[in-house]
Amino acid sequence: MESIIAFFEDIPTVYRSLILIGGIFIFWVLEGVIPLFKFNYRKVRHAGINLLFTLFTAIIGFGLAGVLFFASVWSNENNFGVIHLIEMPLWLQVIIAVMILDLVGAYFVHWVQHKVKWMWKFHLIHHSDTTVDVTTGLRHHPGETVIRIFFTIVAVFLSGASIGMVMLYQSLSVLFAHITHANINMPKKIDHAISYVFVTPNMHKVHHHFEQPLTDTNYGNIFAIWDRIFGTFVKVDDIKELRYGIDTHMDPEENDRFSNLLKIPFQKYRPPKGRK
Repeated sequence: MESIIAFFEDIPTVYRSLILIGGIFIFWVLEGVIPLFKFNYRKVRHAGINLLFTLFTAIIGFGLAGVLFFASVWSNENNFGVIHLIEMPLWLQVIIAVMILDLVGAYFVHWVQHKVKWMWKFHLIHHSDTTVDVTTGLRHHPGETVIRIFFTIVAVFLSGASIGMVMLYQSLSVLFAHITHANINMPKKIDHAISYVFVTPNMHKVHHHFEQPLTDTNYGNIFAIWDRIFGTFVKVDDIKELRYGIDTHMDPEENDRFSNLLKIPFQKYRPPKGRK
């Protein structure tokens, strides 16, 4: 475990890029072999829009990396955070740290974004994708990226995670974003069994249904246990009955144009049409 954390403490940029690009490539191929939905869309153009958002995410992440690093170093130098409360082996520290990072920096912020109107206006860009595939996991407005990094910094302070643990978590987060958004047809029994612990493709696809109440369920990122503990887990028997997008922005002129997607958070709020 020491060697793994040491590796992630100083993980080369090329390796992080390989996780991102390699994951996209693998699931891009699988989407052609075992697709869940047979979308009639310009796949490369669709990917281009979502990857452009990734560029903004990378720039913002690089800009705020120093704050994240400071939070981790300060927590460890001052023995601040849950993993420093009592003596425990490194492997247990890693598990607890990753779980807290996932709870606060992914599940909780995701839930908040669905409840706070001005945050939702940033987050709905992710939901506006009507053809969810592996690149959808990268579709986040720059404003949402800032919000998520802020919550991740809070999670670092709460957990006391070392920078190696933070980088391990972020690498796992990217991997799960690929897996859960990929347009792949996963066997129901296998998907459901795994979903007791980890977020699965079928579980997360429910969250991308175009209207409430399903939009406000299955917030998890890596661990599915948070949705089960906090009562936000929902299972849909026939996953192919789902329709992707968000009911307030189903017009392609709005959800398929990068320039408009950037502007949506600054446009007038539109209450969801679906029922609560």
